[in-house]
Amino acid sequence: MTAYKSDFLKTLAERGYIHQCTDEAALDDAAAKGPLCAYIGFDCTAPSLHVGSLLGIMMLRKLQQTGHKPIVLMGGGTTRVGDPSGKDESRQVLTDDDIAANMDGIRDVFSKFLTFGDGPTDALMVNNADWLDELNYIDFLRDYGRHFTINRMLSFDSVKLRLEREQPLTFLEFNYMILQAYDFLELHRRHECRLQMGGSDQWGNIINGIELARRVDGAELYGLTTALLATSSGAKMGKTAAGAVWLNTDMLSPYDYWQYWRNTEDGDVGRFLRLFTELPLDEISKLEALEGAELNDAKKTLASAATRLAHGEKAAQEAAETARQTFEQGAHATGLPTVNIEQHRLNEGIGILTLIVEAGLAASNGEARRAISNNAIAINDARVSDPRHEIGESDITKDGAIKVSFGKKRHVLIRPA
Repeated sequence: MTAYKSDFLKTLAERGYIHQCTDEAALDDAAAKGPLCAYIGFDCTAPSLHVGSLLGIMMLRKLQQTGHKPIVLMGGGTTRVGDPSGKDESRQVLTDDDIAANMDGIRDVFSKFLTFGDGPTDALMVNNADWLDELNYIDFLRDYGRHFTINRMLSFDSVKLRLEREQPLTFLEFNYMILQAYDFLELHRRHECRLQMGGSDQWGNIINGIELARRVDGAELYGLTTALLATSSGAKMGKTAAGAVWLNTDMLSPYDYWQYWRNTEDGDVGRFLRLFTELPLDEISKLEALEGAELNDAKKTLASAATRLAHGEKAAQEAAETARQTFEQGAHATGLPTVNIEQHRLNEGIGILTLIVEAGLAASNGEARRAISNNAIAINDARVSDPRHEIGESDITKDGAIKVSFGKKRHVLIRPA
């Protein structure tokens, strides 16, 4: 491992964040000399970010903890275009109202991880619509478009992927990389921001921004990326059979969030403890060395530590206790995620497939049917084997709820509304 002078790069390296870096020695030098301003951009495509964005959020947190200034760049402007990086088809075009509503939902996430304010290392949140909306298209093309060649743009993976798969890449999306490069230039001019961070799929876009600022302003900027995260089995981070693992409480309960981390694959425990918690490295080394049933204790520690960061100490403790009651005592546990269903529908009877999907335990009837055939579904701890089975008022227990389970670890309470 490189011997870094700055606490910032030393911390990122020790915990496994660094994948690529431009002029590593110069960046290390700049970070060692004093507060360095760095940013990561987040487009507003949904009302919440999910676990797939958590790596970037944690990097901004480490930046601030080691004495530097983070900028959260909200893509109020670029979300209208859509980043083609890592995508093999065009994103749905959102209205301005959709983007504004999504931005409001996303803002709350960052207050859990960063300290905002006016101090030299306090975080800033800015919106690239502030400058992109004011651009005169012809002037912009004349002043900045000449610094980008089509030859170079066609060489980027985000473009090549779409062309190789014969998926359309619109001219609108093709402009995204120029707009992102311009974001870096603007942030340097407005806030003396010198570092852009992101996932490795953003490497080409980051390099564009560095080169644009050098050519236009003679500025020396830097880029740093993390590897795109996947689980040991190759699954994409932030996705489950039931959908995305959202960071906002109103879109995913703290209990379900805790369970996501509790279900971490054995081979990922040490890596995720380093990336997504703030436990000391020596403690993590001991936890990842556990084997067999004892490794479950490490997973519970990971789940509680990750939930504490995203939802607070109280929510983490309640989620852990709910899990203990549910799995160790077989109780209904009031802290389980709850879905309300109209009383009249329960009176009439609801098909088990529909109920599983509405409970968020499966994404489709087909997936629910497969779960039943694999003997994975239980109602009030009794296995269900018939996909035509109906659930009704008679299934409501004395606790006033119906417990629906997918395997041993995922449970939802259905309550009449």
